[in-house]
Order: sequence, then C-alpha cells, then structure tokens
Amino acid sequence: MHSTGPLIAAIIGGIVLAAILGLLANKLKISPLVGYLIAGILFGPATPGYVADTTIVGQLAEIGVILLMFAVGLHFSLKDLLSVKAIAIPGAIVQIAVATLLGMGLAVCIGWSLLTGLVFGLCLSTASTVVLLRALEERHLIESSRGRIAIGWLIVEDLAMVLTLVLLPAIIKTSSDTNIQLVDIAFEIAKTIGLVIVFISFMIIFGRRFVPWLLAKSAATGSDELFTLTVLGIALGIALAAVQLFGASFALGAFFAGMALTESELSHRAATNVLPLKDAFAVLFFVSVGMLFDPTIIITHPFATLATIMIIIFGKSIAAYTIVRLFGHSKRTALTISASLAQIGEFSFILAALGITLGVFPPEAHSLILAGAIISIVINPFIFNFVEAYLAKTETIVDKMIDPVATITQPVPDNMADHAILIGHGRLGSIIAGQLHERNIPFIVIDSSLSLVEKLRNEGIIAIFGNASNEDILQLAHVNTAKWLIVSMPNGYEAGQISSKVRELRPDIDIYVSTFYDDEAEYIAEHGATEVITGRNEIAAHILALLHQQPTTISPTEIDKESELIEIAEASNLPQDKVV
Repeated sequence: MHSTGPLIAAIIGGIVLAAILGLLANKLKISPLVGYLIAGILFGPATPGYVADTTIVGQLAEIGVILLMFAVGLHFSLKDLLSVKAIAIPGAIVQIAVATLLGMGLAVCIGWSLLTGLVFGLCLSTASTVVLLRALEERHLIESSRGRIAIGWLIVEDLAMVLTLVLLPAIIKTSSDTNIQLVDIAFEIAKTIGLVIVFISFMIIFGRRFVPWLLAKSAATGSDELFTLTVLGIALGIALAAVQLFGASFALGAFFAGMALTESELSHRAATNVLPLKDAFAVLFFVSVGMLFDPTIIITHPFATLATIMIIIFGKSIAAYTIVRLFGHSKRTALTISASLAQIGEFSFILAALGITLGVFPPEAHSLILAGAIISIVINPFIFNFVEAYLAKTETIVDKMIDPVATITQPVPDNMADHAILIGHGRLGSIIAGQLHERNIPFIVIDSSLSLVEKLRNEGIIAIFGNASNEDILQLAHVNTAKWLIVSMPNGYEAGQISSKVRELRPDIDIYVSTFYDDEAEYIAEHGATEVITGRNEIAAHILALLHQQPTTISPTEIDKESELIEIAEASNLPQDKVV
C-alpha cells in the first residue's frame, strides 16, 4: 500500500474539501470563498481530525498568491479607473485612511503596538474583488455609474495594497532597530520605492515588448502544452525576478507580468489556458488562510471580534457614504458604494500573512481578520438586499432618474421581429455577427462584458449587457418575436442552461449552439438545442466544401460533417450561403 505524503495529502485534501464546502456555500447563496475558508479551518490545527502540514500548504498558497495577482494584472483596466478618477481616487484613499485609523485605535485598546495596529487597520481597509464584482453582477449594477465608481474605487484599493506589500517589509525592518534615525528610515523607503520604479519601468519598456514576442514564439510551435507552460513561466519567472533582483514582492511582480501579457493578441488564450491552474492554487491559498484561524477567538475575544466586524461593516461604509455624498453624488450611489465595501477579502489575507511572516502580527490579530472576513462576506448579500429594499420604499421617480442604469435599459426597437439573438461576441461570435450583418439579418447581441457591449453600441450594434439565462434579459432581446437563438460561448454547460431556459419561453424557436467537446454537445442537445455544432465538424465541413469533394470520394462520417451546415440552413429556412 502506497503511503500518502504530506504534499499529496495537502493538495488532495484541501482541494476536495474546498470543492465540497464551496458547492455548499454556493447552494446557500453565499460566496464560495467562505466555503474555502471553512475548509481550511476544518483542515487546520484548531479543529479535531486530520491536520495538514501548514508549511507545505503555505508554500502552495504562495503560488496561489502569484497566480491570483497575475490574474488581477491581466484584467486591470486603466480606462475604467480614469472614467471615475475624480471620486474613486480621493474616495478610496480617504476611506483606507479612516479604516486604518479605526483599526489602529482598536489595536491600542487591545494592547498591541502601533505597527501591529497599522497592519491590522490596513487589512480592514480593502474589500474583496471577488465578492464585490459578484454582488454587482447579480444586481446588474456594473453598467450603472455607481457600479463604475465601486469598481474604480476597488482598483485604487488594490493598487494601494500592492504598494503596501512592497513598502511594509522596509518599514518594519527599519523600525525594529531603535538606533536607526528617521533619515535612515526615509532612505530605506526611498530605496525600496526606487527599485520598484526601476522594475516597473523595465516592465513597461521591455516587458510589454518581450512578453508578446515570447508568447507568439510559443504559440508558433503549435503545442498547447508548451504555450501554457510559457505563460506560467512568464508569471512565475517575473514574480521571482521582482523579488530577487529588485527587492519587490511576488505580488507586484505577478501583477505587472499580467499587465505586460495584456499587450499580446494571445492574452485571451493565455488567460483561458492558465485559469484552471490559477483557480486551483488560489483555492489552496484560501484554505491555508483558514488553517490559521482559531474559532475560539469569538469566545475568548468577543469584544475585539465585534469591534472588528463593526469597523468593516459600519466604519468603512459610513466613511464611503460621507465621501460620495460630499462629492455630490446621489443617496443611491452612496449606499451602493457603502454596501460594496462592507467586507474584506483577498488582499486582507495576503497582508495579514505578510504581517505574520515579518513577526508583527500576533495569531489573535490574524484570527480577528479571518473572523471579520468570513462574517462580513456572509452578511454582505443581506446588506445589499436591505439597501435595495430601502431605496425601493424611499426613492421617488426623480431620485431614480438622477442615477439611472442607462445602458442596461437601452431600448430595443419595439418592431424587432424575426431576428437572431446572438449570445456571446467573442472570436466566434464576432464572425457570426459579421456574417449576419453582411446578409442583412437583424440581430441582437447579449454579452456579459461591459466594455464589449459599450464597444458594440458605439458601432451601431444592438447589444444588451447581462446574463442570458436571466429571463428579464431575454425579454429585453425580444425573445418572443425572435426567429433564431445562436449561442457562442466557451462554457458548454452554461450554454445548455440558456438553451433550456429559452426553450421554456419559446418552444418553437431555433436554437443553435457551438461547442468544442463531445460531452458538452450531448448535454446541450438534451437541454433543448435544435442543433449543436462542434468546432471540428464545422472546420472539416468547410475544408471539404473548399475542395469541392464529391460524396462518393469521402467517408459517411465526413459526409455527415459536411452536411451539418446545410441541415442548419434547411432547419432555419435560410439559404445555404447564409450559414457560416
């Protein structure tokens, strides 16, 4: 019988337990992140049963931090920040300062040092990207001006935390030596900032050219495996170089590696290939955080736990509400921003872990951060629901017009009929849209990317932002009068759910779905699709058509592949030349 080593046990146990509890949390309408944290608690020394090796899990978690920050850099949008910079930048800075001071005040009351209080306060000041974006998406608020402000605010917070991760080691190093003068501290900080500036300049000047070139060379090999390894090598290699050569952090290095990668036309493919690995290691990061949590902190330090939660939910929210109102925005906007920030997440964990590593963060402080995170994330959806109920009862029509969700409710022509609804406007979707346009077939695009929907609308294309599985979104697209539904999205199982929903609303509509995997094709077909087209079949049919092959010269299987597009045309009453 094979023995299970601590590394294998940590990886398998952590992922399996996190998956189970994450699914349970999602079922309860709670962020899966809570499930991952609880998995870590059950996996750690504070609870009975198996205890994983905290050192090994911590090292695996470091890779999770790198890949998590790499993903943040990959999706960083300077455009979104600049559009709301007048409120997001000063607002986020003031809110971080208020939360930090409140945290320091609590630390002093507990008896911790000012340095510990500084780190503790900073941990309380930053919201979770995952939780905030999910809350806004579920309520279709990303499209609104208040949603934009919340996202811009979050970007500023993220950048502030990245800078904190770089400066904190230097500050702690200099403050630990009582003989060091203020000038020496300033010199060390300036030196650190200087090295970071050199690193950032290097990435902007050389990285944005070298990384796309390297990705192109890797893609030219034709090996998907080698391409994925190259992307990982870029993320991990640059993160390591940032630490070893420039004295920065893994987080900052990975962040700029992601930003450099966005300069490549292959960035979308790179993100898709690395996403599963990033998610797996990110989960292990949350598990490692949970392993350090001692649930008895709620019993042994009830006042500190309650005060921490109050700072997160009320202290930050009141500061944000006041700032937004002072800048002249509506009550609706101020309350939405406040609700968005009433929780803490990823950066809080990273910063707290760094505080422990640097020896300035006691276990009790770390447990308080985790308790505040878990409780605030669980409560956050209820806060949003309360805000929405309050606004529904108190707002007038004039109030709602001050801060409308303008683009989400962009009117679609009432006479829209016999049109196509195109779900997804990625690479394949854009080709289909082009073909529909050339053939003068009216169509409406539904996509979950805000920037893409805006771009399409600027080009004169009718586009709706939202989730196509939502009945209200489908009604906006006039699904009752549409003739075709074309689903072009990477997740085949999600496409199956959309097909099922549309089939309930319109039993007679023609539904065509593209996919790349046989198991997804079977699932989609079972959920109401008229026809499922796989990428391989479509390519083979088109090549055979170009070769003008006669049916007698090819196999029956190839005949089926070639005839699929013809069948689609016949089923939809379209001429064969109107099918891509």
